[in-house]
Amino acid sequence: MDAPLAAPYLCRERRVEGAWIDYNGHMNMAYYHLVFDQSLDQLFDALGIGTDYVKSGRGSCFTVEVHVNYLQEVALDNPLRVAYQLLDWDEKRLHFFATMHHARAGYLAATSEQLSLHVDMQSRKAGEFPRDVQRRIAALMDAHRALPIPKQVGHVIGIPPARSKRGAAR
Repeated sequence: MDAPLAAPYLCRERRVEGAWIDYNGHMNMAYYHLVFDQSLDQLFDALGIGTDYVKSGRGSCFTVEVHVNYLQEVALDNPLRVAYQLLDWDEKRLHFFATMHHARAGYLAATSEQLSLHVDMQSRKAGEFPRDVQRRIAALMDAHRALPIPKQVGHVIGIPPARSKRGAAR
């Protein structure tokens, strides 16, 4: 990675495919994960930890946790634009936030917050990123540091207490 990475990192545009449409007539939840995952692969390639890195045997990134918010429907052939923001990192982990917009209408369709772990593929255990990769990640963090933290970051799943029936009499 010689050139600085954009803030946020913009991935190649995608279109919703026919196989991704469910019986509700919109993109099935599983395919939001697919689009986010394949888009993150683009950023990993840009950081030097993508396909070629994995093939080299140096390591790989495994997903530890993902939280997706489905905010508005997308349908067949809708164009999608995914952008990634690095929120934080250390020698072994990357904390990302991604947005998925309808590329023409502009609305926010979904968000994804993810924690990835660097794994030594020989030992299959967590291990530090190589120093050259850490330098690229640090440069990305510098580029993303000024971006605002999205309101969905750290969102906890559950029913708001004021609406919950958990404590209500049966």
